[in-house]
Amino acid sequence: MNNMHNDSEIAFPLAAAIVDDGSLDINAFFAEIVRRELAAGRRVRGCLMNRRAREAGCAATMVLVDIDTSETYLVSQPMGTTSKACRADTQGFARASQIFRTALEQSPDLVISNRFGDLELRGGGFSQELLELMSREIPFLTTVAQRNVHAWQDFTGAAALLPADAVAVAAWVEQAVSARQQMLA
Repeated sequence: MNNMHNDSEIAFPLAAAIVDDGSLDINAFFAEIVRRELAAGRRVRGCLMNRRAREAGCAATMVLVDIDTSETYLVSQPMGTTSKACRADTQGFARASQIFRTALEQSPDLVISNRFGDLELRGGGFSQELLELMSREIPFLTTVAQRNVHAWQDFTGAAALLPADAVAVAAWVEQAVSARQQMLA
């Protein structure tokens, strides 16, 4: 990799988040983005969220799926109907972080992270791996809830925010992948 460029040469943000305003099934939308990019011949790594059917008295089980290997990682805990606690299983997220460490070794065209959420804004979840992707200038795309947009901007130094629109996302991916290829040339 050519590390001889300076930061002023990076004219296009290589990290972006789709703002999840609740208007669509963001997990299905993300899965379609991955299908499209893989069909275009791009090397896509990362993970998608698969919410399994609700267990008796609990919210839907959260499972992350490795885009490359289809390996699954349970990342939620059954907390029961009266619980007010966070159901995210931090140990499950720690195990799933291997997806991103492997992606860092492979230097793919695009990395997908299912969400920049409450764990990441507190420095947990996949925050370290996402920072490493940015430092290596590997394009990555995630989603962020409207309530966490400011935290995303602080975390990334004002990376791109995208609408949940297939055309806008496709245009960003095309520009990010092209920008990275130019940097590597």
